[in-house]
Amino acid sequence: MIVVTGATGQLGRLVVEALVKKVPADQVVATVRDPQKAADLAALGVQVRTADYNEPSTLVEAFAGADKVLLISSSEVGRRVPQHAAVIDAAKAAGVSHLLYTSVLYADTTSISLAPDHKATEELIRESGIPFTFLRNSWYTENYEQSVAQSLDFGAIVGSAGDGRVGGVPRIDYAEAAVAALTGEGHEGKAYELAADEPFTYAELADAIARISGKTVAYQDVPADQHRGILVGAGLPDFVADMLVDADRAIAAGELASTSGDLRTLIGRPTTPLDEAVAALLKN
Repeated sequence: MIVVTGATGQLGRLVVEALVKKVPADQVVATVRDPQKAADLAALGVQVRTADYNEPSTLVEAFAGADKVLLISSSEVGRRVPQHAAVIDAAKAAGVSHLLYTSVLYADTTSISLAPDHKATEELIRESGIPFTFLRNSWYTENYEQSVAQSLDFGAIVGSAGDGRVGGVPRIDYAEAAVAALTGEGHEGKAYELAADEPFTYAELADAIARISGKTVAYQDVPADQHRGILVGAGLPDFVADMLVDADRAIAAGELASTSGDLRTLIGRPTTPLDEAVAALLKN
């Protein structure tokens, strides 16, 4: 039995949808906080169980009979570590034989502000004694959806990453990697650095938008404080603006790109090219 946590999230749904193409649907459990939001998953034939990272008793029940659990990291920054700890404890109590976790690229060494929660979770998993696999994801190209849409109106992508490269790919690539690790052999004890085969600069992102849309779009690089002011002025909460500015700092430092080839190897194909990812964003 394979359990996918956070299954109604953007990544979780993609994992479940890809997983049922590899294993019988009745061997897949989708855990969700609100089963009413999982009707589409239930229609696939998977088991839908209620589980809340903030209610440990629900996790123990949801993991009953599980062989493998994919812990998709919580979106609640600042609460992740205790939430993840509850999942790890429940997995251990359930006798889970393989725990997989969606982490962040170079979780143990990167300086990106999102990393400490992931690093702490990886340490807890190691300490638990459960055989593990860390799926260290780089950026999602979907993170640029709003920027891509706005660039068509303003003629520019604005950022503070300089000429740094980001190994971003669509969520589906990471979902397929998770499925490969869940259904394949020999992944225990591995930490995979997952990123695009060909990382891109923001100038290259702007060029792709212009080429595909037929409109004039360029990259405008600005100082970090100005970038933050633009994001806050656009209505983003302070903590989101801080996260995005910090991500651009990490991109400039080369911390969101990798030459490992792990993602390509896991999914058995080249990672999604930038033009294809941008075309998908422009359709939304």
